[in-house]
Amino acid sequence: MNKITAGHADSQSLDVVTENIEKLKAIFPTIVKEGKLDVEELKALLGDYVETSDEFYRFTWAGKAMARQEANKPSTATLRPNKEESKDWDTTENIFIEGDNLEVLKLLQKSYASKVKMIYIDPPYNTGRDFVYKDNYADNLGNYLAITGQTDDEGRKLGTNSDTDGRYHSNWLNMMYPRLKLARNLLKDDGVIFVSIDENEVQNLRKICDEIFGEENHICTLVWQSKKGGGSDSKTVVIDHEYVVCFAKNSSFTTLGVVELTAEPLDREDKNGKYRRGRELNKWGANSRRADRPTMWFPITGPNGEEVYPIKNDGEEGCWRFGYYSMMDFVKNGDIDFVLRSDGNYTAYEKIRNEDPRSKPYRTWVTDVNATSEGSIEVRELFEGKKVFDFAKPISLLQRCLAIGTTANDIVLDFFAGSASIVQAIFDLNNNEKKDVKFICVQLPEVTDENSEAYKANYKTIAEITKERIRRAGEKIKAEAKTDLFSDPDKKLDVGFKAFKLDSSNINAWDGSIADFERNLFNSADNIKSGRTEEDVLYEILLKNGLDLTLPITTQTVAEKTVYNIGEGALFICLANGITTAVAEGIGQWKETLQPATCKVIFKDNGFTDVEKTNSIQILKRYGILEVNSI
Repeated sequence: MNKITAGHADSQSLDVVTENIEKLKAIFPTIVKEGKLDVEELKALLGDYVETSDEFYRFTWAGKAMARQEANKPSTATLRPNKEESKDWDTTENIFIEGDNLEVLKLLQKSYASKVKMIYIDPPYNTGRDFVYKDNYADNLGNYLAITGQTDDEGRKLGTNSDTDGRYHSNWLNMMYPRLKLARNLLKDDGVIFVSIDENEVQNLRKICDEIFGEENHICTLVWQSKKGGGSDSKTVVIDHEYVVCFAKNSSFTTLGVVELTAEPLDREDKNGKYRRGRELNKWGANSRRADRPTMWFPITGPNGEEVYPIKNDGEEGCWRFGYYSMMDFVKNGDIDFVLRSDGNYTAYEKIRNEDPRSKPYRTWVTDVNATSEGSIEVRELFEGKKVFDFAKPISLLQRCLAIGTTANDIVLDFFAGSASIVQAIFDLNNNEKKDVKFICVQLPEVTDENSEAYKANYKTIAEITKERIRRAGEKIKAEAKTDLFSDPDKKLDVGFKAFKLDSSNINAWDGSIADFERNLFNSADNIKSGRTEEDVLYEILLKNGLDLTLPITTQTVAEKTVYNIGEGALFICLANGITTAVAEGIGQWKETLQPATCKVIFKDNGFTDVEKTNSIQILKRYGILEVNSI
């Protein structure tokens, strides 16, 4: 039996450095010697691709090296289930996590690597008024527990990042870099990330995303009108817009969806049926002169059989939008709408017969996306008119991101969840289009201001607002839901969520907290911490074994002990005291009934005597179960 102790892979989050070295070793077997990376050997193998000069293009700032190291550092923390604050715990596949998103992203690495289709985040804009979480790279979990009042009474608070600070931009970059680095690992190969930002940090955000995701994977920087009928003060211009920076994990695999467009009705008709007027086929933009594109200058047959050339409206010779054979197909199919101009020449328009006006999204979003003020109204409508959250993103903005970034059954991650606007947008999407998109949301329990409406309404942290909005948005959508979603027993509308809270490890031997080291030393006789339940430990095992937190879990009482079955027999867990060989026999029989492809068993190490442990291992071997671990 293999005992899982501190430092074991199953006692912590993914060790990114070790995994990357293994990937390198698979490509360059000679670079690892006696367990260490031979950098000179790697340089020799890479040849001219190694940059040796001090002068080359790169983006750096104070603290970057430590931020990079933090992204690679494993976490010994855990996520404790919080059933009391969840909704539809037994059936939902959605997840809400209360905690520091840096630690949470580390903990999600095993279970959700390459499983998330879309990430949307609305991080602090670094305006000088919003907070920047100052990570403590020595003990980030301890820092979080202290700030949230879980370990001491020092009253440490989240701070603002004033522009008078000499490292104003560096502080923000140090917060964002490790989080984006870890977030990329969670994206599927065809996944996409959207990051809301304004002009304070849009340039720096683009640069770190270029480094983390690769410049070639930049899809676009979307511009949306965040303020209508006004804008923020500026010395020179009215600032009425914000940005959404969009990157793919791998643009070779990524195809964005189409969006609904406001279009004219099919109000014209010819012998082939109804149509509406579409794009101009005469090209007026850049490189639209005959001299620029000589092969795009040729005649086509006009409405009266005459030759029509692409003459621009200023009388200059232009060019067609498409090449010769494509334009001939337009003519042959009768799909050109010719409009005679006053100068005697024609403007040619494409005839569109599709009743569904959908197309690639434009980079600038104005008419189809509401302003930030609308997002605030949407929150107030759910909370009886109370202003419990400022500057919520409008649902229409997030619906547009979801429309082009997701397909059916995808997972969406938001690790700066705020008021959970993304969740309400997902509920609407699932109700209207049956996409069955799932979410994972993460929110720091930032304390609300004592003078705020949120605090007076008894919402003491932002995380409490997040959870309550998810509940209320779910009830709202259920009341409005299309009945056909509920008539299909296999396609229920999921408006619930499993709630989890970030905490130190449930198992003393695994806890790497510096502050708890001495206490853990004296408590090593009892592996499970005081006040922690079997279910707490169960979910920590799932997390650190890389299993989905929403997997169905069944239980049976075997020889008067509770045994958990995860994944239809893939994993059996028994955390009871007084375990006997009868428990092992029962697990073996249960496994025989389920016939899983692989099977693993985990016991609590001090749950049985050495004799019972030895005999239990032999019994499990008889049933073909060879992987037996203890904690």
